[in-house]
Amino acid sequence: MQSLRSRLLYHLVKYQLAKLARLNLPLPQYRLAREAAALRLFKMPPGVTVQETQLGGCRGEWLQPEVAQGKGIVLYLHGGAYTGGSCVTHRALAARLASASKHRVFHLGYRLAPEHPFPAALDDALATYKALCVAHPGAPIAVSGDSAGAGLALSLAISLRDQAVTPPVAMALMSPWTDLALTNETHSSKAAVDPYFPTRERLRVAALHYAGETELHHPLVSPHYAELGNLPATLIHVGTREALLDDSLLLSQRMNAQGSKAEVKVFTGMWHVWQTLHGRMREADQSVQGLGTFLSAHLRGLA
Repeated sequence: MQSLRSRLLYHLVKYQLAKLARLNLPLPQYRLAREAAALRLFKMPPGVTVQETQLGGCRGEWLQPEVAQGKGIVLYLHGGAYTGGSCVTHRALAARLASASKHRVFHLGYRLAPEHPFPAALDDALATYKALCVAHPGAPIAVSGDSAGAGLALSLAISLRDQAVTPPVAMALMSPWTDLALTNETHSSKAAVDPYFPTRERLRVAALHYAGETELHHPLVSPHYAELGNLPATLIHVGTREALLDDSLLLSQRMNAQGSKAEVKVFTGMWHVWQTLHGRMREADQSVQGLGTFLSAHLRGLA
């Protein structure tokens, strides 16, 4: 049963995001507003240290939990519809995943559209993953992300497979955006209950910014249209109040049909990337802990 606290927080999040949308801020100001809100609202878990650095020519940060098990690494790719988000906005969530998995996380600040359209973000993810492999030979690497970052994680895994690079041991995805052509039913049918995407317009504009001159149906722009065989074991968490619900459900179906192993867990009453409210409601804590346990098992070779 959905907790009373999550019901209340859902309406608060919906109100606050609608209020921000009404300001119609230019993109640079919108990004700054989201960073300021993240610093105010999302608290770091205790015992996780932050070290800013560059890896593979890309900026990012190491998130090191106080208690770490083994040499495994999680590469985290943040959300933000490819046009927003940063290490600042998603640091607390990525750090919570470091705590839950008991493994260090490299949180990548990949380049954003429209200034840097496809394939810039994917190029950054690839360069960072390969640099991790070189700098930490033999260390198992898993990939995680939320929203657009989860879609980027999937495109990364597809690219690594096609380039015959050592693949991640697992993927943990939160509400992945896989279909930038916006053909799935819930892109429209769930919009009214989705605090982040109450219409298709924000997704449509972000998709065009990200794709640039590339077709929206390109399999690395929209992995919904990619071949999904021979990919790492994947756990997907998604909520019932999400415009991207079908992206997760169809991804799981297609991965399993093509021989990859994917599990999707649907959380009743939850909205897009509710995991940011970890420490404030039971459902966020349960999701992050479940994803962390999944990552830990695969990084330690116990799955």
